[in-house]
Amino acid sequence: MSSDDERSDEPGSGAPEQLALIRETVRRAKVPRAKPRTWRGAALAGELPVARVLVNKGALHLDQYFDYAVPEELDADARPGVRVRVRFGAGGRQVRGGRREGGGLIDGFLIERRATSDYQGALAALAYVVSPEPVLGPELLELSRAVADRYAGSLADVLQLAVPPRNARAEGKASPAPLPPPPAPAPGTWERYAQGPGFLRALAEGGAPRAVWTALPGPHWPEEIARAMAATLASGRGALVVVPDGRSAGRVDAALTAVLGEGHHALLTADSGPEKRYRQWLAVARGSVRAVVGTRAAMFAPVADLGLVALWDDGDSSHSDDNAPFPHVREVLELRAAHGRCGFLLGGTSCTVEAAQLVESGWALPLRAERDQLRIAAPLVRTVGDGELARDGAARSARLPSLAWQAVRDGLRSGPVLVQVPRRGYAPRLACERCREPARCRHCAGPLQAPDQRDLDCAWCGRAETAWSCAACGGVRLRARVVGARRTAEELGRAFPAVPVRTSGRDHVLDSVPGSPALVVSTPGAEPVAEGGYAAALLLDGWAMVGRPDLRAGEEALRRWTAAAALVRGQPEGGTVVIVAEPTLRPVQALVRWDPAGHARRELAERAELGFPPVSRMASVTGPPEAVAAYLAGAELPPEAEVLGPVPVPGATPGRPRRQGDAPPGETWERALVRVPPGRGAALASALKAAQAARTARGTGDPVRIRIDPPDIG
Repeated sequence: MSSDDERSDEPGSGAPEQLALIRETVRRAKVPRAKPRTWRGAALAGELPVARVLVNKGALHLDQYFDYAVPEELDADARPGVRVRVRFGAGGRQVRGGRREGGGLIDGFLIERRATSDYQGALAALAYVVSPEPVLGPELLELSRAVADRYAGSLADVLQLAVPPRNARAEGKASPAPLPPPPAPAPGTWERYAQGPGFLRALAEGGAPRAVWTALPGPHWPEEIARAMAATLASGRGALVVVPDGRSAGRVDAALTAVLGEGHHALLTADSGPEKRYRQWLAVARGSVRAVVGTRAAMFAPVADLGLVALWDDGDSSHSDDNAPFPHVREVLELRAAHGRCGFLLGGTSCTVEAAQLVESGWALPLRAERDQLRIAAPLVRTVGDGELARDGAARSARLPSLAWQAVRDGLRSGPVLVQVPRRGYAPRLACERCREPARCRHCAGPLQAPDQRDLDCAWCGRAETAWSCAACGGVRLRARVVGARRTAEELGRAFPAVPVRTSGRDHVLDSVPGSPALVVSTPGAEPVAEGGYAAALLLDGWAMVGRPDLRAGEEALRRWTAAAALVRGQPEGGTVVIVAEPTLRPVQALVRWDPAGHARRELAERAELGFPPVSRMASVTGPPEAVAAYLAGAELPPEAEVLGPVPVPGATPGRPRRQGDAPPGETWERALVRVPPGRGAALASALKAAQAARTARGTGDPVRIRIDPPDIG
């Protein structure tokens, strides 16, 4: 109780009520936030009074460090690696008391403390230290700088991807004490590979083996990754594995818990939520946990004394970041393996061209099983050609030949059957039933669709089509070019009314299904795991996946097919896969032989003849035509550089949200490809970065989008 309240019986006793009213009014008023101190006249730190700071500005012409004065009051907390707030953009005229003032507040990282500054003018002072927790260590800083240089980006943009946002509640909690290293694990199912036990032994003894692992089909790959990580931990070092999605991360997380027990590893995925994910990240940064499994952002996880970096399914598009400077997990982990001299494991049931190049160059060794082990683990793969489709009238109307129907019937006797369709939805695109020519709108040439299975309309302009006929052959009957998952589920449900039908796609992805008889219709990448494996699988509309206008169409189709077929039981258990595609196609033959590595080697040889990545280094320059032309004219490209294009870039599909890199509505953008021979990739990235920095510094012209090693080049 205040002294005023004690004297309430004296004259002027109304004063306490007035004070209470004033306090309540002040409490309810919106008080403006005070600006951080400028530290005008404040004493500076006695030792190392200069802080070198990386400001959080992604502009390339600001990709450098800036010096700030360290006030004595912030001396203890202003350590290298902490987050700070500084004033930026004040100019050299606003100097008071020997300190530069003004400018806007901006986040940054304190890189180092120095005794003197290279800048001759007055320095601004650090506004304040956001947190005394050092989150940017020397190894992470070195890696981020290497990634920025490789992808012609800024260090600030890379750190946006590498360091998660701060969560004060998570930061205030102590991390658990580190556990002692576990014993070296037994090889387990690694014994199925000739070099498998030796690979684990090298990791357990502190070695740094590099391998491209073609995994056998089946459910054992999460446990095999867990054993490789356990062998690395047994040597007293850390391990990191990156997987494409949360479902895969959950499987590896469960396998690590089974092999190592609780408390030895951290799970870094977006599904964990910001607080839990940051708490796990801090446990890794503080050295409490030395094993990490996570999705794309985990490629930068600050694991102490890293002994192994592993990547599963490097062909998945989710491994390529959608934010500048667009790094790929495979390339980042290669940098970590080279700089940190640690082990490297690139695994998957399929094999990318980039993985094949690592083997061909001798940078990594192949790790695969012999054919006798493959015959035990892989299912029987059967093909259906266009000739059989033409002879089978029922197959023409239902998209399923008699061979596929028989495989479904036989499979349902012993377990679930997986049906993979190239896309979700109902009946997205139509074509002539006679010649398969795509059905186009007569007004705008857009694709025709039948969303309600009755009336035709255009997917671009929306106009109705009442009297369609094929311009190529005169046919008047239509068929679905790629029937979606829901339509396929309805067709199969009518054919097998006593069998439950489940669907798995983008809107609703199933993690697993029971081992009882059922039909599971899924889009590529969303296939759930079946208990005990699927009895059979159908891979429908294979021609639609192979026929995409993309350099990686064959490789991507084989990867999707292999991932689905790997969920089927082995041939000795009766597992069968039927693929509806032209049997003479190279990806189909690779699936029949189960030889993804051989397919990747042949693709690599063709890429070498054409001069396409990964044999060469390539960059794309996208933007308005005038901006692309001006950028290329001003860039000092290496003498060996070859410019392909520019060519128009397809705009965003009407009715769908605009993706990053798409032209704005109503605008036409162009894309040029710049190609250099092997060994000149660093020079190309440096030239593109310098040209972009000069362009942004001048602030003239429309911006252009630079992407090194674009995943899709047509």
